[in-house]
Amino acid sequence: MNPTALRAVVVDDEAMSRARLRRLLGQERGVEVVAECGDGDSALAALRRLRPDVVFLDIRMPDLSGFGVLQNLPPDQRPQVVFVTAHAEHALRAFDVEAADYLLKPYSAERLHAALERVRRMRAASPSEPAAGAVAEAYPQRLAVPVGARLRLLAVEEIECAIAQSNYVELRASGQAYLLRETLSGLEARLDPRRFVRIHRSRIVRMDAVRDIEHLDGGRYLLRLASGLRLGSGASYREKVREAMGLA
Repeated sequence: MNPTALRAVVVDDEAMSRARLRRLLGQERGVEVVAECGDGDSALAALRRLRPDVVFLDIRMPDLSGFGVLQNLPPDQRPQVVFVTAHAEHALRAFDVEAADYLLKPYSAERLHAALERVRRMRAASPSEPAAGAVAEAYPQRLAVPVGARLRLLAVEEIECAIAQSNYVELRASGQAYLLRETLSGLEARLDPRRFVRIHRSRIVRMDAVRDIEHLDGGRYLLRLASGLRLGSGASYREKVREAMGLA
């Protein structure tokens, strides 16, 4: 065992894909595959147990997807992530979770080598231990949202609310509206609960964007935001709203 080698976990529900990736990784110097997994649940268990340096992670798998695996891991337990998939449409979300790289099948040995070099650079740029008194950032500070053919890196602190719109979430920020292909629950998991609260099955608000609150019948509230937008809360979210807003 090489103590300086990158410890890698390979996750893919296709046995042939796992075998090919393991073979290519075996041709690389300084890489040790410590586990292979064929589904998200076993991958989650292996990542928690082994704490590898990098995971090569398929996205579409039965039961628990690659993104689901990451959502179930605390940020400080996540290794560097290289997504390995046949589907290009998930690249935007991979960027959101700060993946080191995104390999589209079929990829070449050269492309895999480049991904490994990127992982090594990112590990070298990130200290293995936080400085005394430092707190690791658990939630992203920016979200990548599509604007035409471009991606805008939207500061989370600019977002005043998020509203579910069918298969999308509409983000309201600085007087603009942005559509993100995401479930509201998925977005909620990526937002700091100290700053954002879900007030309705289809609405999330940034707490310090709320300017005043009106009590309605049935345990509901009307929240007025600094922009003038008014949002109603759901009765089942009464206690969450009361706690977040410090209501007696």
